[in-house]
Parts: sequence; C-alpha cells; structure tokens
Amino acid sequence: MKNFLPIFLFLITASLWSQVVKMASIEGGTFVPLYGATSKKPVQVDAFSLDIYPVTNTQFLKFLKKYPENSRSRMKGIFADKSYLSQWESDFNYGAANLSSAPVTNVSWFTAKKYCECQGKRLPTMDEWEYVAMADEKRIDARTKESFNNYILSWYEKPKTYANPVGRTFKNYWGVYDMHGLVWEWTADFNSVFLSGESRKDKDTDRNLFCGSGSVNATDLMNYAAFMRYAFRGSLKARFTTKNLGFRCAKDKK
Repeated sequence: MKNFLPIFLFLITASLWSQVVKMASIEGGTFVPLYGATSKKPVQVDAFSLDIYPVTNTQFLKFLKKYPENSRSRMKGIFADKSYLSQWESDFNYGAANLSSAPVTNVSWFTAKKYCECQGKRLPTMDEWEYVAMADEKRIDARTKESFNNYILSWYEKPKTYANPVGRTFKNYWGVYDMHGLVWEWTADFNSVFLSGESRKDKDTDRNLFCGSGSVNATDLMNYAAFMRYAFRGSLKARFTTKNLGFRCAKDKK
C-alpha cells in the first residue's frame, strides 16, 4: 500500500495537469490542401482533439517549473537558438511587459513538442492544422470566401499581434480560437515541405514556394494566404525561435 500511494498521487497529478486546457473535438473528414500538396487528391484527416487556444505564457511557465531543464539558461543550443524565450525577464519570470494570457512565443519545435508530450498530447500535423484553420464561424471550409481570406491577409500586415491575449479572435466552426489573427504555430511535420536554394531547380513545388516567387502562381486570395503559411513553415528549422511563432497541442481520439 505504501508503494502504491506515490504512484496513485502521480497519476492524479498528471491527470489534473492534462485537464487544465480545454480541447475542441474535431470530426474526421477530407480536404484538398493548397500549397505544399504533392497532388490534388483529397487528404484524409482522422478525428482528433485540438486545444481551443494557443499555449500561454502562464501555462508555459508552469511547465518550466515542473521541467526546469527546459528553462532559458539551461536550454542546449542544439534544441533552441539564442532567441529562446528572449522576451522573458528571466528563467521563471515572463515579466510585466508580457501578458499572462498572451501566447508564449520564441519557443522552438523541440520544446513545443516536449510540452505537448508532457501533457499526454502531441503537436498537430500540418494537415490537421490546415483542416481546422480553413473553417470560419459557420462553415467547415470557408477558403473560397473573400471576406475570410481578406481577414487572414489583413492580419499578416498587423504588427505585434503576438502580444495580445488568446481568445480575442473569432470562434470557428469547431469551437477553436486564434487559428488566424494572433501567432503562427508549429506543426509536428512543419518541415514536410522543404524550401532550399539547392532544391529550387529540382522540383517545381520548391521553386514555386521559395521566397516570393510562389505568389506569382497564387492567383487568388485563398492561394496567396496558404502560400504565406507554407513559405513561412518551409523557412524554419526545429531549433529556430521567433517572436510571432507559438503552438497548441492536439490529441488522438481513442
């Protein structure tokens, strides 16, 4: 009995930790991805759950206190570059200038992945993220709506949206906030579309996506908005951190 008690308490604590964040239930379905797709065939997305909001400074601070090896001063360079949490005042203080309810940014793919795994979750795949992100308030797929795409593109032009609190953008069809209008977000397979100077001559996909050349083929707002996302993802490496890049977690449905 004495040996069982610590294990029981650990399970209870882990369960409470994983239940802090509300998740939306996403039904499975198919959709045709835009930029980054190798074919125009529909992609199957299985049912899964997704965090309603991006991970906040407060939530990430709790994670760091529990797993201090991921703090700024102890982070190894192979897992995050020098900008890792550079906006924070110290290892365990995000500072008065950073809202507790604002999304945590300047976090590498490695640490975002670790955070989700410590909650029994994972990062969403790129197809899962795009599937949820194509919804507006009423439609599962609003990508052909001019007003929806204008909203996305107008956000691209706004400065410092990463400093805003989560949950201030619209609630989409699935009950998820901030897919557009707050921060860019890591996906598990962000590098499934590679952009490199060497590969531009080898594949049409890479040539079309590299830097600004892809916008030539983005004949409408929908394609251009998607191009910007794929181009941004393709410029990243797992250890990179930027002030407008955050993340949220996903979970398989049993």
